[in-house]
Amino acid sequence: MIVLLKCYSGEIIQSFSNSIIQSLILSMDALNMPAYGHKLSEIDGKTHIFDLLRRKYVRLTPEEWVRQHMVNLLLTHYQYPKTLIRCEGGLTLNKTQKRTDLLVFDRGGQPFLLVECKAPHIALNQSVFDQISRYNHIHRAPYLIVTNGLTHYCCCIDHQTAEVSFLDDFPVFQ
Repeated sequence: MIVLLKCYSGEIIQSFSNSIIQSLILSMDALNMPAYGHKLSEIDGKTHIFDLLRRKYVRLTPEEWVRQHMVNLLLTHYQYPKTLIRCEGGLTLNKTQKRTDLLVFDRGGQPFLLVECKAPHIALNQSVFDQISRYNHIHRAPYLIVTNGLTHYCCCIDHQTAEVSFLDDFPVFQ
């Protein structure tokens, strides 16, 4: 079976013949984020999505699908500068190498927003919030977002008082 994959504008991006790829793509369409004209490609028999920040194709997984939609949301709907967003940046936590999904810096180069993306089937439970809290212990960003593409939580942290306030919307870039 041949699948013609269309982007948001309706343009045909790539044709796929693998029914597994077809079901993967169809199952990843329904997120609680705006659709966008993503680019997919088949590389070595595996589906890849074009990463807007790293400017290369990366393996498409459910978590990557959410991450790329979040990047698009921050860039197009909230006007965050592309040059101030780092994708999958490394950090050392308790002598262990970890990776943050997205870290946005302010214009002064300080962490502004830390984003943790999960696959849509992953529940956003206490362990996810503990994970981003551990990462933010290093970065000390004032804003955190946790999302699985379906549900989003955003909070503001006052690091001096340790007060956490949940927000109704994502922060405006300053």
